[in-house]
This record gives sequence, C-alpha cells and structure tokens, in this order.
Amino acid sequence: MTIVQKEFLKKIKDFGLNSYEAKIWTALLSRGVSTAGELSDIANVPRSRSYDVLESLEKKGFIIMKIGKPIKYIAVSPEEVLERVKKIVKQDAEKQIETLDELKKTDILDELKLLHTKGVDLVDPTDLTGALKGRSNAYNQLDTMIKAAEEEIILVTTEAGLPRKADALGRSLKKASERGVKIMIAAPLTAKNKDAAASLSQFAEVKNLQHVSARFCVADAKEVVFMLMDDTSVHPSYDVGVWLNAPFFAQALTQLFSLAWKELKAKN
Repeated sequence: MTIVQKEFLKKIKDFGLNSYEAKIWTALLSRGVSTAGELSDIANVPRSRSYDVLESLEKKGFIIMKIGKPIKYIAVSPEEVLERVKKIVKQDAEKQIETLDELKKTDILDELKLLHTKGVDLVDPTDLTGALKGRSNAYNQLDTMIKAAEEEIILVTTEAGLPRKADALGRSLKKASERGVKIMIAAPLTAKNKDAAASLSQFAEVKNLQHVSARFCVADAKEVVFMLMDDTSVHPSYDVGVWLNAPFFAQALTQLFSLAWKELKAKN
C-alpha cells in the first residue's frame, strides 16, 4: 500500500470508521457490489474479520446487504453516508447535552463541587500550578478565568493572537464587561488585526503595544496564564503555557503592567 493510500485511509477515518472498516468500505466503493470474500482480498483484511466488519458497516448505514446467494453487499453513495454520519453525530451530541443538563438537576454536581472546594482548601498554594499543553487547552483555561473574574482582566497578546482571542474569548470577555469587570488588552495593533481590535474595543480598553512580544493574562491579580512559545513559530498543538494561582506573583505582574499601560496609546 502506498503512502498516498495510507493518508487517504486516515482521512476516511473521519467518517467514524476504524482501519478495517475504512479498507472494506473503500474497496466496496470501487466495486459497487461485491461479496465478503472478494472484499477481503481487495482490502487485505482477514476473512475471519470481514463479516464482522461488514455487519458493523451495515449497522452504520454505509452499506446494504443484497438479498440472494451468495450474499453480496452494495455500497451507499459517499454523499448519502456523509449526511447519515452528520445525523448520527448530531443525535449523539444532543443526547450527551441532555444527559449533562440532567446532571445539573441532581445532587451529584453539588457533591462534586463540595469535594473540589474541600480539596482545594487542603492544597498548598504553591501546588496550584499546571502546564497547559496545546493552544486549545490554554484558551479553555483563559475562558474559565474570564468567567470567574470579578474585578479586572489583563490580556497581553501578539499581532496574530488578537484575532484569535477575539474569536475564542470575545463572548466571555463581553459578559465579563457586562458584570462590571474592567478589561485591558495590549497588543501590536496593525492593519491585519484592526477588525479584531475594533470588535474588542466595544467592551474592553485596547492599547497598542509595540516592540514587546508577550502572551499572558492576569485575572483579579490572583491567577495568571502565560505562554512560553512564540506563536509565529509553533504549531497550535505544540503551544505550551503555564497556569498559576499565585496572588503574590499575579499582583507583581499587575503592577508592572499598570506602569507600562499608562505609556501605551489607545486604539484610534
């Protein structure tokens, strides 16, 4: 099997198929109608597994079993399969959301919150740190901090980071502003991010930060997230950040930022 074929099969797995299912289904697509034995040979899948795989594909709606002997299988068109997969994913997601919403009405959530509160009270403050691997995890933590903020949010980012923050955190930042939280954002303001700056300026004070490359957030002078990598040279999956629940450090960083903030020019 060539590298191109392997890469193709990897993409096919996005349909929710395992390796054998992807091989059998693509083999059947190439034939239109075929027997289990023929598909096993074409796809290089053990015959002992081919019937189980075909049964699984039939349940998922990828193929249809033809009536008659020998038993043959008919491929469903990829367009139709895609619609079926989308429908299943949507149904599963809706069921999961319903389950999670139901949990809110039970005592389980309150018990979990109580466990967490007691657990945090027992933790040494120096232990309340964590590595954030991947940009999505960093943004999840930033979102949590923003939602919990009561007084002030400081956000320093890069030219490319400003539009990302507007997209990923804009809604939470707006709600924080509506709660009365003061929001200060500093980043290099250019033509590339003027739309993001304009959007954020509706509920935050945005200033132009030139000649300094930094990526961090401070919430209520208590919690800090700072990123360790240059976002222009690292893939989002390999981005790394650190979260600290350290008021002493957060207050110091807030004070240093306040000194620089006074010298920055506001967005025009």
